[in-house]
Amino acid sequence: MKLQLIKRASQSLLLIALLALIISCARNPVTGKKEIMLVSESQELQMGLQSDPGIIANFGLYQDEKMQDFINEKGKEMGAISHRPNLEYKFRVLDSPVVNAFAVPGGFVYFTRGIMAHFSNEAEFAGVLGHEIGHITARHSASQMSKQQLYGGLFAVGMIVSEEFRQFGQAAQQGLGALFLKFGRDDESQSDELGVDYATQIGYNAHEMANFFAVLKNLQAQAGVNIPEWQSTHPDPANRYENVHALADKYQQGLDKSKLKVNRDSWLALIDGIVYGEDPRQGFVENNNFYHPELKFQFPVPANWRLSNTPQAVQMAEKEGNAIMLMTLSQAKTLQESAQAAAEQYQMTVQESANVNVNGNNAIAMISDIQQQAQQGQQAAPSLRVLSYFIQYNGLIYQLHGVAEAAKFNTYYPVFSNTMTNFRDLFDPNKINRKPQRIKIATLPRAMTFAQALQANNQAQDKVEALAILNNIAPTAQLPAGTKIKLLTTDAPTNRTGRD
Repeated sequence: MKLQLIKRASQSLLLIALLALIISCARNPVTGKKEIMLVSESQELQMGLQSDPGIIANFGLYQDEKMQDFINEKGKEMGAISHRPNLEYKFRVLDSPVVNAFAVPGGFVYFTRGIMAHFSNEAEFAGVLGHEIGHITARHSASQMSKQQLYGGLFAVGMIVSEEFRQFGQAAQQGLGALFLKFGRDDESQSDELGVDYATQIGYNAHEMANFFAVLKNLQAQAGVNIPEWQSTHPDPANRYENVHALADKYQQGLDKSKLKVNRDSWLALIDGIVYGEDPRQGFVENNNFYHPELKFQFPVPANWRLSNTPQAVQMAEKEGNAIMLMTLSQAKTLQESAQAAAEQYQMTVQESANVNVNGNNAIAMISDIQQQAQQGQQAAPSLRVLSYFIQYNGLIYQLHGVAEAAKFNTYYPVFSNTMTNFRDLFDPNKINRKPQRIKIATLPRAMTFAQALQANNQAQDKVEALAILNNIAPTAQLPAGTKIKLLTTDAPTNRTGRD
């Protein structure tokens, strides 16, 4: 009987695999080869259209018309020579300090202001732009989703019909996880080559793309991150540095290399004045307090809690993950409507509710329970208890929720209550007028080392490492007169359209 079950399982798996191969193969626009594809191009476009508003809402757009015009121009130029020239590509600069660029299906490409600040020339930008467009043209997201659907389906069938497969299910899942990590690294490597190809086609020196991987490697080291390559979805930056230099040599064969663009000065002029790091105007933490200069409120942050601030919400989490707090703006018009909407949204059963006053502001305090749904095959999930405050302040309604398991709620209640009942006005001009750091481009009047240049321009000593990475220049490097470098300042930018 057991042998028959194994045989039947093998036949079922083979049949599903053959059916998938027969009805779901599509030709890859980049390689020209047929591959399993369960996601259509129209579905890709729809995914991009659906994802874009959420990405913008989560990060916010960085308002700089000159920068936006530049990436639109280069993006359209590169899209036109890509393997999918008929797509309507969209390019965004996100208001985030994180050094990142990414793409979603359907032609949407995103750069954070953090990565824009770390590029040192147009050619670096062009290489990464080509890399992200490469993810779209090679349909990497759609391919990854198709593989997950296919192998996930095969895995599920095996779990159902085969006792032996069930016994080794955990090991099999780990094997599939490693397999999809490999798919990710292969996709990244292919996109690196497409980045070199596309950047070269529009006239840029792709060796500069390789040089940017040195920046990523240094940022990784600064953050203390050292993930073995086999555990990462991305190839190691040091390996990519060597590989991309080799690819650049390959794609530049037969070209007049002197005519390939780098355009350092024009890029530095473009990012002169860009916000660097966290923008305190959107909220900042200092001495265990969160301050929002534009909305003019403050509240205490529990000691040793992690805080994440986005345009949509402020999230705080106890370091062990046993409790969280969330603050968002309510879209309702009254406190009562806000409390009712939150109870419906989060499926909260209200246990207590009272009208209160929080430092001169009308508010509702509420305690609720949430019964979590147990996942299939798992034990019943513990119920949650929530302390919520809805506070009317300066024409807006702020909702603050503190969540913990019901059994631990009393432990965290004083922490939740202290934050929520100390929500108050912000009057301190030192906090309200806090300015962000920005990139300032300086030209060296004489030859000197990079470290000497920083000292001559009154840069803080604790910023030397960050500035060395930002410029991709070693502190001991000798720089000739006339070299342009990136510095940090809190001075407002001049002659920029769309800047605060």
